[in-house]
Amino acid sequence: MSNEVQKPAPDNGVPRHVAVIMDGNGRWAKKRFLPRIAGHHAGVETVRQLVRACGEKGIEVLTLFAFSSENWRRPEKEVSLLMELFITALQRETKKLHENNVRLLVVGERDAFSPRLQDEIAAAETLSQHNTGLTLVVAANYGGRWDVTQAARRLGEKIEAGELRAADITPDMLEAHTVLHGLPEPDLFIRTGGEMRISNFLLWHLAYSELYFTDILWPDFDARAFDEALRSYAGRQRRFGRTGEQVEQGKGA
Repeated sequence: MSNEVQKPAPDNGVPRHVAVIMDGNGRWAKKRFLPRIAGHHAGVETVRQLVRACGEKGIEVLTLFAFSSENWRRPEKEVSLLMELFITALQRETKKLHENNVRLLVVGERDAFSPRLQDEIAAAETLSQHNTGLTLVVAANYGGRWDVTQAARRLGEKIEAGELRAADITPDMLEAHTVLHGLPEPDLFIRTGGEMRISNFLLWHLAYSELYFTDILWPDFDARAFDEALRSYAGRQRRFGRTGEQVEQGKGA
């Protein structure tokens, strides 16, 4: 991915890679006097719709922040129900994803998950590993600081083994050990639910992403709302450190 860092998406205005924080499930349920887990169930349907829309629009990668490393702090019952929902979703959706040529990747610290969930993840990834359509990345027990730290640790191990000198470390080397290595960096970052922060999500990879925040709660983030986010993205000029004039001259070249 080192060659992708400052490579803009095609001029058709469609991002290659969309990253999403799916926020607002609990509040959606609370507004309807339902248990929080009902909001998470409703959010799964929104994921289905978004995956379908990305495939139709030719988006290459969709990364979803499903469960952060900080989410373990939530009430034990809610965490347990979320883990069961994760298993159920994998069991129900994996075959459909495969039939639609979607490749599934799950990134994050898997060791904290139950053996059953780890097995379900591995099976889903294996089934879809050769698919050539949309790549669906699910970040689960993931944190941006963890990602950078584990990449630095791997480089440190190479230094200890005498395979690398500290003075030779480059940004590309560190990126090569992050969990999204080999994928284009996110062009568009979306967060639903009204919060305006990135919450330790893809800290390395969002360096040049266009940020889009909406008050819409995740279960209500439908095709129309996604189109609005894409319109906002298409109307922006991505300069990557250059001037606006340089960007326009490059288009005319």
